[in-house]
Parts: sequence; structure tokens; C-alpha cells
Amino acid sequence: MRLAPALLAAAVLTGCTAGGGDASAPAPEVTTQVATATLPRVETDLDLARSEPVEDSVYPHVGDPGVDALHYDLTLDWQPERRRQLVATADVTFRATEDADSFQLDLAARLGIRSVLLDGRDAAYSHDGKDLVVAEPVAADEQYELEVQYGGRPRPIRAPTTRRDFWGLGWTVEPSGETWTMQEPYGAYSWYPVNDQPSDKALYDFTITAPRPWTGVANGRLVERSVEDGRQLTRWQLDEPASSYLVTVAIGDYAHSSNTTEDGLVVDYWYPRGVPGARQDLSVAASGVDWIEDRLGPYPFSSLGIVMTDSMSGMETQTMITLGNNPYVRSAPVIVHELVHQWIGDQVSPADWRDVWLNEGMTMLMQALWEDEHGERTLEEMFGEWEARDQELRDTYGPPGDWDPVQFGGSNIYYLPALMWNELRLELSDQEFFRITRDWLSEHDNQSVTREQLYDFWEAETGRELTAFFDAWIMGETTPTVEVP
Repeated sequence: MRLAPALLAAAVLTGCTAGGGDASAPAPEVTTQVATATLPRVETDLDLARSEPVEDSVYPHVGDPGVDALHYDLTLDWQPERRRQLVATADVTFRATEDADSFQLDLAARLGIRSVLLDGRDAAYSHDGKDLVVAEPVAADEQYELEVQYGGRPRPIRAPTTRRDFWGLGWTVEPSGETWTMQEPYGAYSWYPVNDQPSDKALYDFTITAPRPWTGVANGRLVERSVEDGRQLTRWQLDEPASSYLVTVAIGDYAHSSNTTEDGLVVDYWYPRGVPGARQDLSVAASGVDWIEDRLGPYPFSSLGIVMTDSMSGMETQTMITLGNNPYVRSAPVIVHELVHQWIGDQVSPADWRDVWLNEGMTMLMQALWEDEHGERTLEEMFGEWEARDQELRDTYGPPGDWDPVQFGGSNIYYLPALMWNELRLELSDQEFFRITRDWLSEHDNQSVTREQLYDFWEAETGRELTAFFDAWIMGETTPTVEVP
């Protein structure tokens, strides 16, 4: 998630087609290849998605730690011509983490349920508010298949924030009937039944149908695109596990182009037809990946893309970035910020929303370094501004690791841990700082982590007692004066 003084970030999307061209030049159109592409689906390795879910300390009303979702297969039929109805089926493969008489997923109350099957048999259930409770016994470490057929007119969930650039989370419908989703910290349950907490990562398949010429875009590789009876179908596969807040869908009349990174990664761009400069603005992503790889190591997923929507802000989603169509959100620094999240936040995610600073602090530091190197702003300007605001931000939002739950996405989780990481970078040198960061990412690939794990790792790698330093920055109510030991 990207913050300006009050802007949310862009979301990245994966693509699958071949492209070419200089990353700094306008990306060429490659619509023919996408339109005819049918790629083999990867065999799903459910062991990749085994998690140890926990009840979130900030938003305990979402998610059930008794459920470890392994795979979601979502079939979404968007019918804007029929009073904007979503007709959908969710096939959820999950592991029970404990013996229980029932289990629970999150699903918005306005979405009606037509049937619930557990391992192919009718299951008893209740749907009170957002809580879909399946009243069937489950045993610890056993695997189950849940099928939920549902539908209705989805709407966003109110966000727990005072920011002005977004108020709702999840399924958002434009006046045209086009739709998109962004849902940090929760809101996936506005459009599918889900264990909607960051500690439970899962694999995904999407099948999206919508009236032609609209295209359904989602995370992962585009493995099929076809047209029948005036409706367009797209299938997407996300072959590495993602937290639910990193999942996205966008449906609209999109043009497509692509270019490639120096290592040959294809970056796909989906943007509303007729938007001036969209290709040029987005195409910086390829060279942005090159710059990030020099510091954080190889891009961690098999695909990457950006989808532009009519939102006020943007957000990273795994292998896909969702960007709002305004000059600030379309700017190169914001795109780079969201790209960094593919490593910091997506490859390795926080296990609890108290630690969202794990995503944003390092990413803000990386953005600052990029802006300094590319002549946008100097480090002295940025860090001087952030240092001057430190106490104000702690007073307004709380410390970065103990923030006000109704102030999600406040500036404190961005700028203050960025200052902390910069202090450590200056003490250790760029070479050592980024070596440790790369090792952290590779050793915790596809995991959801806690701050305690991070502290222990950096102490072991540096041989320094850093917990007091970290605590002063992350939990202190006043501007830290402690130096790196």
C-alpha cells in the first residue's frame, strides 16, 4: 500500500504474454497474443500453502484460526446488465487446525447462499451477518473440500481509516458497471467466502466471465481467454500462496500492452481504453524491477502486471498492481513503491496487522533511495521532512507497532520505520544491509512472519543486540534518541 500525505498504493497483477521493447519507452501493444493465449495450468502443490493462522490482534472479528485455507477456486460471473449481480461458486480446499464441531469463513451478508457442500455432501450452515458458519465436525490436520454457491449485489466494506483516498474495501462498482477490488486490511469477504486474515496464505484459481468487450483481470498467469455468446471468459492461476488482502479482481474495457525486464520477465499492463499516456506512465515498471532486483534479489514470482482502475488510490496485490487513474498514483515513485511490495509484503507478509509497518517501512526506504538516485528528491529532503514529523505522527496515530485500529494506513507506519531502517543502513553499509534483507526474504519465502522473528534474524545476522533499538522506533511514544548499538 502506498501513502502520499494520504494516498493508498497501487496493486500489481501477473500476466502471461510475450512482449518486448525498452522498459523506458512506451510499451508495445500485444493484444493479439493475449486474446488467443491458452497456457497449461500448473499442478497445484497444496503443501506450499500450509499456514499456521492466528487470531489477528487488531481485527479479531475477521478470520478463523481454526481454518488453514490451502486453495480457492473462484468462478465469478459478473452480470452488470442484471442489476449488477455476481453469480459465483467458491471451491475451498482447507486444513482444519483443530478438532471442532464447526468452522467459519467470512462472507458479506448481502451475498445470498444457494448451497453449501462439504466433501460433496450437503452441509448444515448459518449465515449471520458476515459469518458463514458451517455446522459440521472437522478433525485437526484433516483436509476438506468446501463448495459454496452464492450470489447477489456485492458492495464495499467500510474501511477502518480516516484517510481521504479510500473509504471502502473490496468489491467496488463504477457507474458504468465496471468493477475492481482493493482490500487491505480486509474486505475480500465482500465478494467471496474467505478466511480473511493475513496469516493464512492460499493458492488461487479464477474463472471470470463478463459482457464483451470487458476483460476480467486477476492475480497470477492468464491461462485462458475466450469469447462465447457475447461474453468474455478469462482464467487466471496464482501458483504461489497469497494472503487474502493481496488478492484482486478487476473487470472492465481494458487495452493491453507489455514490455520486459533485463532478465526477460514480461510485465503486462491493463488500462482503460483511451486514457492518454497510460502506456507510457506504466511502462516504467520493467526498469523498476531491474533496479529493485539489484538490491533485493530476483523477482520472487512467475508473473507481473499492472491494472489501472478508476480508484483514487492504489495497492500492491500479489503479482498484480492496481493503480488509480490520477497523476500522483500513476507516477514512477508510486509504481516503484508498489513493485517493492512484491518482495516486502507479498513474498514475506505480516502474520498480524499490528506489524503492517514490516511492509511499509522498508518499502518507503526503498522508494526514497529510488527517488534520490533518479533526481526526484534528495534523501536529505525526505528524511529531514519525516524526522520533523516524527512526534506529530506518533501523537496522531500512535507508534508504528501500536497504532489506533481506526487509523489504518496512517503515515506513522510508513515514514517512521523508514527512518529506523535508514539508521541501520547507514551503520552497516548498503552492501551488508541489503545482504541481510535478501537473506531474510529467501529464508522466509511465502511465509507470514512476526516482528519477533524479524528482530531475532537481524540480531543473529549482525551480531548486535538490536531489540532495544527496534522497540524504541516501533513501540516508542516519543521520538527515539537511541543509536544503533
